[in-house]
Amino acid sequence: MRFRGKIVDVACLNHFTRVVTTISKLTKTCVLRLNPDKLFFVLSGKVANGGVGMWCELSQANFFDEYQMEGFNPENNEICLEVAPENLSRALKTVQNAKSVKVKLTKKHCPCLTVSAELPTMSSISRVVTHDVPVDVIPTRLWHELKEPSMPDFDVSIYLPPLKTIKNVVDRMKNLSNFLVIEANMNGKMNLKIETDLVSVSTHFRDLGNPPSGDGASQDGSPTRDPHSMAEVRVDIRKLQQFLVGQQVNPSKSMCNIVHQSVVHLILLHEDVSLQYFIPSVA
Repeated sequence: MRFRGKIVDVACLNHFTRVVTTISKLTKTCVLRLNPDKLFFVLSGKVANGGVGMWCELSQANFFDEYQMEGFNPENNEICLEVAPENLSRALKTVQNAKSVKVKLTKKHCPCLTVSAELPTMSSISRVVTHDVPVDVIPTRLWHELKEPSMPDFDVSIYLPPLKTIKNVVDRMKNLSNFLVIEANMNGKMNLKIETDLVSVSTHFRDLGNPPSGDGASQDGSPTRDPHSMAEVRVDIRKLQQFLVGQQVNPSKSMCNIVHQSVVHLILLHEDVSLQYFIPSVA
């Protein structure tokens, strides 16, 4: 079992660091899943039991100049590591001006992702900084829990307004309530609402557009939902705020799928990164 990657391009290093930093804001621990073509950051939260779920997918060729890995065996050519993304983020942030950065799976006092950076220097003597990020190797018998989550059979799919705008709204609402209702329809409308015994506040968005796949029709083409009908989910406002605060992916598209009174499925798409985040409803 081996893994070694090298990043030379500064823009790729900065982008990779932003992705890892985003993940670190969403969870204290997650699984880094490696295969020959892609990297995945996975949080297989039990959404049905109130936990959040996350699936972040990166194409290694868009980040690494060199990338080599060998899994447990040819039939399972993957490596799954439990890692604290904050530790990896911290290591990457300290080497942003490096001439090159190598990330390697090593065995020291425990399994580690070793981040080695060659830093620029005024002399002919190279200067190398090394960080060891402890990881746990996940045995193959547990890999079945790390599969990509299936796309929920949603009632509404809608494009999101600018995430910064949503963040500003949620930041204000969190001072009034611990819970927030997200509702939307297939006519491009979305509302964010809080209701307590003392106050009722709502923010309305219009003309957001709906992704083509969410056309409100069943597979045989027959309409299944009134486009003006609202689907809603009541969520823990802190979990939504956590998602918004940590976002550094700068997506080209951001979408929201709603399973009525069940789960909200947030999707951020960049040309070389996709991030899915699941927040369950609360009673």
